[in-house]
Amino acid sequence: MNERSSVAELAAILRGELNRYPVGGKLPSSRALMERHQVSPVTVSKAIALLVGEGAVVSRPGAGVFRAAPRAAATATADLSWQEVALSAEAGQPPARSTDASGVLGALAVQAPDVIDLNSGYLHPSLQPERALSAALARAGRRPGAWERPPVDGLPELRAWFARDIGGSLTTSKVLVSAGGQSALTTALRSLAAPGAPVLVESPTYPGTLAVARAAGLRPVPVPMDADGLRTDLLADAFAATRARVLVCQPLFQNPTATVLAPERRREVLTIARAAGAFVVEDDFARSLVHADAPPLPAPLAADDPDGVVVHVRSLTKPASPSLRVGALTARGPALERLRAVQSTDSFFVPRPLQETALELVGSPAWARHLRDLATSLADRRSAAVAALHRTLPGLLPDRLPYGGYHLWLRLPDGTDDRAATAAALRQGVAVTPGRGYFAAEPSGAHLRIGYSAAATPAQVTEGIERLARAL
Repeated sequence: MNERSSVAELAAILRGELNRYPVGGKLPSSRALMERHQVSPVTVSKAIALLVGEGAVVSRPGAGVFRAAPRAAATATADLSWQEVALSAEAGQPPARSTDASGVLGALAVQAPDVIDLNSGYLHPSLQPERALSAALARAGRRPGAWERPPVDGLPELRAWFARDIGGSLTTSKVLVSAGGQSALTTALRSLAAPGAPVLVESPTYPGTLAVARAAGLRPVPVPMDADGLRTDLLADAFAATRARVLVCQPLFQNPTATVLAPERRREVLTIARAAGAFVVEDDFARSLVHADAPPLPAPLAADDPDGVVVHVRSLTKPASPSLRVGALTARGPALERLRAVQSTDSFFVPRPLQETALELVGSPAWARHLRDLATSLADRRSAAVAALHRTLPGLLPDRLPYGGYHLWLRLPDGTDDRAATAAALRQGVAVTPGRGYFAAEPSGAHLRIGYSAAATPAQVTEGIERLARAL
């Protein structure tokens, strides 16, 4: 049984036993709970934390855990209907904003213990460098000034590491440390495009990009893709038709298609954007998710960009841990000052302990070992997914198989409802992602995205695909 289910079960047991104790009565000690239920100290601690969060118990360090007083029942039903008007009627005539985060929330959903997770884009805990992270956190905590205020742009040593990792002519002074990739995307779009403006996006594209753009009052305009990535033959027309000044793209292992932008199109994207007087926001989210059998990777677009067209986004979250929300946002010229102003206004700075931990992690030999192990593990899971699809659903296999990222993009037969297929899969005990949330306009067809990074083992990936086949 995994730890998540153990925590839930222990919390349920303790919740059911609370009536045995008077208000203020002390619960058994952690050691007693460990012995009685045969669980680890971590499981006990997390189960107690759940009950504390619910208000069922109170934890007093050094004294123990006690039953809390029941909350008083509400005496009247509140009338919140006024908020419908307040949230919809804005002064003047600003651009319409949308706060539909269904795609983002779906990707962040935590699945039940008996459901195989082929939905999430985060690493399964067994693939995360937990020991290296713990060691880095401990070393970071011992650094002098670890809890002092960091520079607004980020720790110079961490910015320098990002600059070297991105490569090319990028220097430390062009790097801002961000609170993960999603935060960096938010800063970039809010900085570079005025409310109401169009922003070009790949079609299909990452739902988080669409959510950020719409929440900022921007209008996402899709540019179609094919097997070689963004169609540059349509890109110039899209800039001309919309007069957009921003394009967001993922040239490497694109989400959801896993395509890699073809070499001849890489320069075309920058040339077309430069002619349109536009920025290219390069979301390089999956560079560290390369597979062990991959050929050499192309350099980031930002590595060869003397004119400052590219605003580059990357993060340590995907290859490390969902909770290591540390990333980089890079730019050249006046755009960098705009990014700095918006980011510092929104969040002041990224907490120093997180930055120190990230610096300790990437500077240790354990980081390189982790990336090598991760490349092998992701390749194994992809191979398991492909083999299972070939055996059970061969008609859904894409023409090109990815050599990086964590996902497969499956085209369903015409007439299929992707949401109904997703619901049927969940009833079979496997979570997958419906494709319609990846389109800024009408979908080009019914799709599913299958992730394989959140599964515990390659065998679990295989079982998940078999459950999906039964559902379909």
